[in-house]
Formats: sequence, C-alpha cells, structure tokens
Amino acid sequence: MHICKFFRTFAHFLYWSIVYMLQQSDIQSLFFLGIGGIGMSALARYFHSRGYRVSGYDRTPSPLTEQLEKEGLSIFFEDDPERLETYDLSPRRTLVVRTPAVPEDSRVYTFLREQGYDIRKRSEVLGLVTEHLKALCVAGTHGKTTTSTILAHLLYQSEIGTNAFLGGVSNNYGTNLLLRDSSYVVVEADEYDRSFHHLKPYMSIITSVDPDHLDIYGTPEAYREAFSQYTSLITGALVVKKDLPFEQRLRKGVKCYTYAVGDDEADFYADNIRVRDAKICFDFHTPTETLSDLRLGVPVWVNIENSVAAMAVAWLNGVSAHELRSGLSSFSGVYRRFNVHVHTPKVAYIDDYAHHPQELQASVESIHRLFPDRYSLVIFQPHLFTRTRDFMDAFAAVLSRANEVILLPIYPARELPIEGVTSDALLEKLTAEHRSLVEKPQLVETVVRRVQEINRPVAVMTLGAGDIDRLVPDLKKALKKI
Repeated sequence: MHICKFFRTFAHFLYWSIVYMLQQSDIQSLFFLGIGGIGMSALARYFHSRGYRVSGYDRTPSPLTEQLEKEGLSIFFEDDPERLETYDLSPRRTLVVRTPAVPEDSRVYTFLREQGYDIRKRSEVLGLVTEHLKALCVAGTHGKTTTSTILAHLLYQSEIGTNAFLGGVSNNYGTNLLLRDSSYVVVEADEYDRSFHHLKPYMSIITSVDPDHLDIYGTPEAYREAFSQYTSLITGALVVKKDLPFEQRLRKGVKCYTYAVGDDEADFYADNIRVRDAKICFDFHTPTETLSDLRLGVPVWVNIENSVAAMAVAWLNGVSAHELRSGLSSFSGVYRRFNVHVHTPKVAYIDDYAHHPQELQASVESIHRLFPDRYSLVIFQPHLFTRTRDFMDAFAAVLSRANEVILLPIYPARELPIEGVTSDALLEKLTAEHRSLVEKPQLVETVVRRVQEINRPVAVMTLGAGDIDRLVPDLKKALKKI
C-alpha cells in the first residue's frame, strides 16, 4: 500500500512552484487582507517561513493575530490606506492575498485595487502552493476541520509524513500549518465562495452536503451542485460518507469508497462502539482488515465518524495499522472543537465552534452522551444574519434539547442587519425550560449565577463561530472556582 518513494521528491515542489510564480513577477512581499482568518494565517505563516516579508490587515485584533505578530508578521487593524505607507509595498513587488470575508467597500481593499496590485483569492494561492503535491482534501458542510486535522496527525506522525494547511489550530502542534519533507499535503477544502474549485485533489473526503452559505449559492440545489463539480477535480480517489444526497462526477479511473458508523455495507466503517472510563473505543473495518479496540484521543461522539474518514484516507496511502492506532489515541483535538476546559464534580465546561444546526446537534448530543446525568446549559452566539434567517427553526429545535439556553446577540461578521432577524426572534421559538438573552459583558456573571442556583451537576457549553471565544478564558477561570 505504500506509495513509491519516487513521489517523495514532489515535496520540494511545494516551495519551488510558488517561488517560480513569484520570481516571474519580482515579488518580494505579500500583504494579506483578512490575515486573522484561520485559513489566511496558515498561508501567511507559510510564506513567512520561506523568507518573504509578510504583513496584513484585519478588522479586529485576536489571539491569532497576536500570535502572528509574535512570530514577526506586521499587522494593522484600521481600515485606513495610509497605514500601508509604512510597509514599503509596491504593485510590482507585492502580491496581495484576499479572503472573501473582506467586504468590497473596504478602504484598504479599494486602494490596493485602484493602485493596480495583483490581488489573488486565498484559494487561488493555496491551489498554486499545493498543486505539485498529492493533495488530500477534506470537504463538507461539517466536520472538515476536525477530520483534516485528524488526517494530518495520522500522516505526520507516520513514516509517510505530510504538509498541512488546516482550518483550525491543532492542539497537538499548536499551529494550523505543518511542513515536512513529504509528497503529501492535507488541505481543508472550503466550499464558501466556491473556493474548493481552485484545488487539485489527489484524494478527497466529503463529510456532508447539508445546505449552507445560501447567501452565496441561493438554493440547496446550487450548493450541492458545487460539490458535484468539485468531485470532477479529483484524480485519485473519493472517500465519501455513505448515502450523501448529491451526484458524483468522477473522472474515469477515479475510485470511490464509502464510510459510515455502524453500517457494514460501507467500505470503511466503525462498530462495537463503547464508552470506557469516559473514553470512546471502537473497531475499524477496512476492505481487507479489521483494527480492533481503537481509542479516540478526544472522546466526542461525532469524532468516531470523522476518524473513520481520516483513517480511510491514511490507510489508502500506506499508514500502517500500528501507526493508525497510536495516532488516533494521541490525537488531542482542535482548538474550539469540543474543548473540555473544566471537569469537576459540580461543573463541566466545553467550548465548540459549532454554528450550523447539524453541528449544534452533534455537540448537544455529545454532551448528553458524555454527561448523561448533568443539567445541560448551552450558550449560543448565532453567526451571520443570513444563516440565522435561513435556519432559525432548525436552530430553535436543536437548542431546545438542552435544559437551558442562553443566547447572545447575532455576530454579523461581513453582513448588515436584516429586519426581523434577531436573537430575540430566535428566543421566542425556543421551547427549552429555561431560556434567556444576555449581552456579552454580562455573560460570565450570568452563567456563574445559574450554575450556583442549579441543585445538580451542570454541563456548560459555549457554541458559535463569532467572537464568543474571547469570553472563554474568563468563563473557564470563573467556573473552575465553583
């Protein structure tokens, strides 16, 4: 199953392909519009590691931008083109990389465009960086960050190795960028703005096609069509969750494998699942062998499915049974993906990035499975007015499965308010026994008071993709004292 060693030499193309493009344009520096984004920061780190001068703009400081500044990258946070004067940029020597999250009317973006800078989307540059490697891409509405990070860890700690551009910060490595002398690269394939159409996947996982980003795609059918088009780009193999409702358009000779949990008709599947001492164990079946009694390093129920997908691709590319076993048990998760911050007899506190109804459902189900006797208190910050509008009923149904729900105001990101779309409107649809809406400054005090009032052990969970993570350190500190 091991790939011929000849292909390991392709690792050097990761550097030389993009260097060739930049040298042809006399590029000496890169400027990132939206450098604080998780995908943008990985690219920025990559070019910084290669000796280029890297700088950028973002709307607000964050722990990630603070870390980038500590690593030597220059960043400013005012939408003011005059700030560019200190960076010695020129249209001839600077490549501008932009995330679609930066609005068209940004003053910095407008200035760079009018001055004739070469501006590329992040996905275009990522495609150029990775096109000469065997790209193992992970696509899907949910699970792609965790699945790609598991896959990267399985490969990185094996003899095969890998590079990786991740959509989250790996807890194992403390970064979203992995570099190694390997012919492989793991890439999170983001469907937003059809970004994944710029990639050239050797193999790909597709975890789900539940409609999302309808502000971009318009209809569920158009959203799924984007995934159909994406499958036509794959050159080696597709590993897809069994029974996903979309059309696959695979090239001749490209193999398709299915994966599942508890379904022995899939090519790769898990069964014999059990919880032992707060750890999840299961058996993993491949087309030719079974690995018994594997242990998940991060005991989250949905990670069984994510792990099966990641192990399938790792196995197909030659990672041994021993390496799969040790890699899975040593995987320590992804920042803001079901991170357990407090676990005492009185209170457990978990933080998660979930922001789509299906993701929320997986998170809420996980706390009920792992802490079945605890009172569930879920705090949710809706992300985007359009997503809240499109899935308000689904959000209400999922959240109402908790004993108590606390809502924060909607995090707008790139959007303007939509009339009638508010957290108050979502609150009215909730049927949980206890429900409330609070402002961010009052959240920690409110949660601590509620935990103290409840006469039983409590499982607290914060959910959302906005800036709710800024509250995690204070909430963690306060709950540890209870």
